[in-house]
Amino acid sequence: MRKELTADSPLDHVPDENVDGPVPSPGETPADDAAADDVVPGRRLAGARRAAGWAATALAGLLVLGALLFPHKVGRLTPGAFARVPVEGVLLVALVVIVPARARRTVAVLAGAAIGVMTIVKVVDMGFYQVLARPFDPVLDWVLIGSGVEFLDSSFGRAGAIAAVIGIVLLAAALLVLMALSVLRLARLVVRYNATATATVGVAGTVWIVCAALGAQVVPGVPVAARNTAGLTLAHTRQVHASLLDRRAFAEQAAVDAFRGTAGADLLRGLRGKDVLLAFVESYGRDAVEDPLFARQVGAVLDDGTRRLRAAGVGARSGWLTSPTAGGSSWLAHSTLLSGLWIDNQQRYRSLVSSDRLTLNQAFRRASWRSVAVVPGVTRAWPEGDFFGYDRVYDANNLGYRGPRFSFATMPDQYTLAAFERLEREKPDHAPVLAEIPLVSSHAPWAPLPRLIDWKDVGDGSVYHPIAAAGERRAAVWRDPARIRTEYRRSIEYTLGTLVSYVETHGDDDLVLVFVGDHQPLPVVTGEGAGRDVPITIVARDKAVLDRISGWGWQDGLKPGPNVPVWPMHAFRDRFLTAFSR
Repeated sequence: MRKELTADSPLDHVPDENVDGPVPSPGETPADDAAADDVVPGRRLAGARRAAGWAATALAGLLVLGALLFPHKVGRLTPGAFARVPVEGVLLVALVVIVPARARRTVAVLAGAAIGVMTIVKVVDMGFYQVLARPFDPVLDWVLIGSGVEFLDSSFGRAGAIAAVIGIVLLAAALLVLMALSVLRLARLVVRYNATATATVGVAGTVWIVCAALGAQVVPGVPVAARNTAGLTLAHTRQVHASLLDRRAFAEQAAVDAFRGTAGADLLRGLRGKDVLLAFVESYGRDAVEDPLFARQVGAVLDDGTRRLRAAGVGARSGWLTSPTAGGSSWLAHSTLLSGLWIDNQQRYRSLVSSDRLTLNQAFRRASWRSVAVVPGVTRAWPEGDFFGYDRVYDANNLGYRGPRFSFATMPDQYTLAAFERLEREKPDHAPVLAEIPLVSSHAPWAPLPRLIDWKDVGDGSVYHPIAAAGERRAAVWRDPARIRTEYRRSIEYTLGTLVSYVETHGDDDLVLVFVGDHQPLPVVTGEGAGRDVPITIVARDKAVLDRISGWGWQDGLKPGPNVPVWPMHAFRDRFLTAFSR
């Protein structure tokens, strides 16, 4: 009799010989296997996502912490600067904890954007300190962007300048976005772990207060209790307020001018019949004369020049002036010396050149001198030239130069002086001339440099092509700070030697040379904290000229001594006009 099979029959589990593959164990089906296979990768994927999330959160925290602790000077950019407690971070977490839920996202994004903006300001400050030895002015310094791009263009070419500008803009935009997203992510973490965050804020705040009270330092000179961003924000806020008030203060100062109404017949009588050459020597600062890195070689050039000029019957006296700028913005120093007003920002400069202030150039012109500017650094329209009262402006485009550029310098200083001699002083029966000549061979980046040649070989400047080709390459020099300083020193030696040679070659009883540094060089040369004093020298064969300044206390020769009086640069105009006028 055949037995009926039921669902519970053991025969249900008898292997079917016609089915390939393993036999499922009791309670297991092929579908269960597939589900198990799906679970493991899913768990792995979820774990990877969690790990990636925590990594992103950690990176966001490091980004925000680094931004809050980031210094605004290169010299402070050390590992110890980031081993501190930022008060802004403590306050930010506290703000996220107490702010209403509906406003939390907005607050986080705005806080992140604000931190991003201040980080950009720190980077800009860092650049300003490296170039101009001062912080960025949020009100007055925007106009310097054009000058910066022009410097990049002249030093690295148009393509390099454009690439640099595009890269800077993209990096700034990316920083703002990343900082806002980072703070938003951290805010979500704070909300998720509210109790832990509240306790952390309490502990961190207490640590900050104690460290601030005790002046605790892990690294000497770097306090543990940091307030980088808050302190910088406050400083720039005060700076904005002062800059907004500066226009009125400058107007009050400019209203006082002892020589405004002085007749031309009474001006500069002690220089009648003289050709006066006022030369600004780029980056010729006190460090070039006194810093041990430069003093021996530069001092040797000055001492040798003094001996050579004395042998030729030419005397000199030297002193110190304090420049309103350092590292760059030469026009601020030029206008300060010429106007007798302290021009330390672009707003003051714009106000000056739109005024009727009597400058040294205009005083000479009023007294019947021919006034000219020989400005090899000017390569485009220069409307400010009208204010200074020149009868003629010789710029890079009309000096007849056919030689190579020497980095920033459109032509060597020797060519500039030779061209002035040819275009003005060699004219028969020429009228007495006052020439303002900014000499730019000592302008950064100091590679390649020209060298002094025989004056009769200068010609149209073509002779300088092999000299430029054989010179140092900028990229090689700027990889090594020691080489930067060496090439800076050599540039100053070249310009000073050229001036001495010019007086020897072209000087006569009617030549008076005044040469002055416009400002100290870049901080990469001087280091942080350098002063702003610059040398000034008056050279003349006519002893009566130097006798007029005998009461100034200046040093005989081309090199000012360490104890010579120091005047602010804007005092020179009135002292000079007083000494040589009736």
